[in-house]
Amino acid sequence: MSRINTLRDEIALHGKSLFDRGLTMGSSGNISVRLDDGGWLMTPTNACLGRLDPARISHLDRDGKLLDGDKPTKESFLHQAMYGERPQSGAIVHLHSTHSVAVSCLPEIDPHNCIPPLTAYYVMRVGKLPLVPYHIPGDPTLGNAVKGLAGEHSAVLLANHGPIVAGKSLEAAVYATEELEETARLFMLLRGQNPRCLNEEQVAELEARFPRD
Repeated sequence: MSRINTLRDEIALHGKSLFDRGLTMGSSGNISVRLDDGGWLMTPTNACLGRLDPARISHLDRDGKLLDGDKPTKESFLHQAMYGERPQSGAIVHLHSTHSVAVSCLPEIDPHNCIPPLTAYYVMRVGKLPLVPYHIPGDPTLGNAVKGLAGEHSAVLLANHGPIVAGKSLEAAVYATEELEETARLFMLLRGQNPRCLNEEQVAELEARFPRD
């Protein structure tokens, strides 16, 4: 089996896992993997992550030209914006996961860091999560807004939309996305409380010891 076919199978496997556990629904969400030649594999437009056909996953060259498979997600420009600023990243996951979207709708969150450092694993896998102001879906200027933050952040949260998370590998990107959603759930559960967060020294120690990418 070729490397591309293996990656297509892995995308379908992770997509089904995310869908089956309720982290995405309907035809929302998309996944991509960067190839060694600079091209990408991306989930197709209007595709359900729970029912992906590996052979139909889009294969694009480094210029974004479709080589085979179905037409890519209409949000492919978001992935390309992230990759353009993060040459170290090998995969990206974008979901409309419930708790992360809920956080993105709150008017009082810090737009420079939407979720405080509640757990060590959130710091290790996500770090600071900036908020990208609301744009209508498909607006190409949203790519520029993401690009402006992606160089310093492996994950961003789109207002009233959902997270985009990059990782060294597909597995790393999926794990970070799952960690973000779980921490968003904790954050919502703790609203109105005064939770004990990790302090600056603890966060710095984690970031030094466990660099993300």
